[in-house]
Amino acid sequence: MLDPIGALTEAFTSFLFGKVETTRLPVRTSTGQAQAVYLPTAAPGLGDSGVIIGREVYSGKGYIYDPFQLYGQQLPAPHWLVLGESGNGKSALEKTYVLRQLRFRDRQVVVLDAQGEDGVGEWNLIAQELGITPIRLDPTAALNGGIRLNPLDPSITATGQLALLRTIIEVAMGHGLDERSGFALKVAHAYVTGTITHRQPVLTDIVEQLRHPEAESAEAMNVDIDDVRAWGLDVALVLDRLVDGDLRGMFDGPTTAGIDLDAPLIVFDLSHIDRNSIAMPILMAIVGVWLEHTWIRPDRKKRIFLVEEAWHIINSPFVAQLFQRLLKFGRRLGLSFVAVVHHLSDVVDGAAAREAAAILKMASTRTIYAQKADEARATGRVLGLPRWAVEIIPTLTPGIAVWDVNGNVQVVKHLITEAERPLVFTDRAMTEASAMSEASAMPTDEARAVQAAADAEAEARAEAMAMERQWRDESSETVA
Repeated sequence: MLDPIGALTEAFTSFLFGKVETTRLPVRTSTGQAQAVYLPTAAPGLGDSGVIIGREVYSGKGYIYDPFQLYGQQLPAPHWLVLGESGNGKSALEKTYVLRQLRFRDRQVVVLDAQGEDGVGEWNLIAQELGITPIRLDPTAALNGGIRLNPLDPSITATGQLALLRTIIEVAMGHGLDERSGFALKVAHAYVTGTITHRQPVLTDIVEQLRHPEAESAEAMNVDIDDVRAWGLDVALVLDRLVDGDLRGMFDGPTTAGIDLDAPLIVFDLSHIDRNSIAMPILMAIVGVWLEHTWIRPDRKKRIFLVEEAWHIINSPFVAQLFQRLLKFGRRLGLSFVAVVHHLSDVVDGAAAREAAAILKMASTRTIYAQKADEARATGRVLGLPRWAVEIIPTLTPGIAVWDVNGNVQVVKHLITEAERPLVFTDRAMTEASAMSEASAMPTDEARAVQAAADAEAEARAEAMAMERQWRDESSETVA
């Protein structure tokens, strides 16, 4: 209660200026109307042209991404890096992205499928759905009429062949070729490609020439023939592995006829190769260079080159150098390179740190799924992510990822349609084996009854969820 002087002062003030304080009556409103008072804010999208990925988490807007539509305006390069631990949705994202891209007539995709399931690559289901036979590179099958890719295929330029041979040898040896070994390889390659014209030269020809170099090659450099033979001995031993060793059959003959490079989807199934052996980076180098010279053409098609287990590329200095050239060259001809890696630390701290940094710099789009906190911090430092994005990466649930498209950072939930789900689901061995065996053992009528019951249960669940949403909407219209 005011004292007499305070009451007199308030009365005098009210007489001169009117009532100072007012009492506002409560306002009845709904959440739909109240949102106009406090407008939500969200980062701008990437436009409405391209492939639907899903929904931006904070705004609920649809998230659309297409490197070919964004290139030159919002993207300096069309290449894409996908990161995250297993089981968080990387594989599902890649597969739905490819399926949706193939809806455009001017799209073509090559996949290097290094993951295996049920004795085949994990892209086998999608290939079957599209009526495509994967190109399965298998050392065992190669001896019995399997697929072969020839590093000396005439469709590859002489410079490309020599660069590929050097890469194969350097990957296998673990270090670069010295000048003398490089000279022995160069003269052997020049002699083979210059004298064998009635058929495709093959690796056996190179090995034979390294073991028995021509005298003219030595005389041209004013060195002894025995020196040239000694310089090429280690090179011959490495290449011999592709001819008579554990990788024989895949690369020591003419390229298999009938490989359809005009198909909308080309899948190289590498699932029969040990992912931890030296064979995998050698395979990726050969396939990458072979595709560079046979697949990428100036025909206005937009091409996507997706590589599973891409650390085999980024972690090898010699293979990474080849792919750097491919990325630079392909950008002018409409190529988007998609690299899928589990941990960025696998490559940035490895032997190819400089090459890895160059490839990562070319990737203007980065998608990061859930990682442990320390890995997320390391990823954030390397990729320059904002602090808020780094902090939420460890909390992301499967199917949700941080997308960084040339600095436009958003959190996106990937959406999968019912038609896509059976094609992109890759945990069948863990989750469906028992159910499938039980269903296959049932009589046909019983199996139909079980399926009908499952459908009815799903329908009832959907109806219950719809009723719950309606109840929440009605209850939200309360007195504010």
